[in-house]
Amino acid sequence: MVNTRFRGFAWATLAFTLAVILWGAYVRASGSGAGCGSHWPTCNGEILPRPKTMATIVEFAHRVTSGAITLVVVVEVVWAFLAYPKGHPVRRGATASMILMLTEGLVGAAIVLFEYVAHDKSVARAAWMSIHLINTFFLIAALTCTAWWASGGAAIRLRRGVTLGLVVLGAIGLLAVGVSGAITALGDTLFTAPSLARGIADDLSPAAHFLQKLRVIHPIEAVLVAIFLFYARVPVAAHRATPAARRLSLALAGLLVTQVLLGLVNLVLLAPVAMQLIHLLVADLVWITFVLLSAEALGEGQPSVATAAIADAVGPAARVEA
Repeated sequence: MVNTRFRGFAWATLAFTLAVILWGAYVRASGSGAGCGSHWPTCNGEILPRPKTMATIVEFAHRVTSGAITLVVVVEVVWAFLAYPKGHPVRRGATASMILMLTEGLVGAAIVLFEYVAHDKSVARAAWMSIHLINTFFLIAALTCTAWWASGGAAIRLRRGVTLGLVVLGAIGLLAVGVSGAITALGDTLFTAPSLARGIADDLSPAAHFLQKLRVIHPIEAVLVAIFLFYARVPVAAHRATPAARRLSLALAGLLVTQVLLGLVNLVLLAPVAMQLIHLLVADLVWITFVLLSAEALGEGQPSVATAAIADAVGPAARVEA
């Protein structure tokens, strides 16, 4: 039995989280990370700061929305335990979401308190951003699974075999691309090139900063992982051979092609802020679709009408984007 109200709330929570993540990326891309100084949870030592700069407004808005989504996830957890019986996967997904939301906040606080923001070019900042990115991806996965299970998706049963191996390799690949993408975006923000040719020359220079040198890795890694997933999605979907799996497989293919094309455009246009945000949004959608396909392929039992309906909605949307 699907709780339609909770299902809608779970998907809305995921959408709200994506919006907060995109705003966080804008904070970094606009150089507003130091807008509240090195203070946390206060902003420049004040609970309600008097914004004197745009950077303060941008950073404080991100903190407010981050606090709001945390409260929303708290509601999701409480509701999950009230609406679903003991042992139901929705309870586990909501609990994991809450834990990861808290660690997300702690990592964000550490970045601010250690002042790995604004124009900091240290290895430590790149490392903390990588940790933040990985936690964010796991958070998105937990919220996605919660909404999927609330829509009637079957509980995941891990069985040793080719399918599980492909899913694990795909997840590792997407996480690696996400980390290199975050570091590349940081390099694009801190080392703006006047032209594509000059940017490539600077990246390949022996005297280049490590953030510039690492920018070469991301597009190569992204294309290789996209090719792997494009072909791996077929046997993964065939493992359970449900209508939902087939539609999610098609959606993933469309999103992968879209993302590679967006990456090319982002490179040619020298990574303007708007393109960085669009590129990140589609990266998140690729991850969400991959998680949904994996959850469906590794699920046990028969697919429900609800999961097929959700997959039906995802598939056409991805094909339009492609």
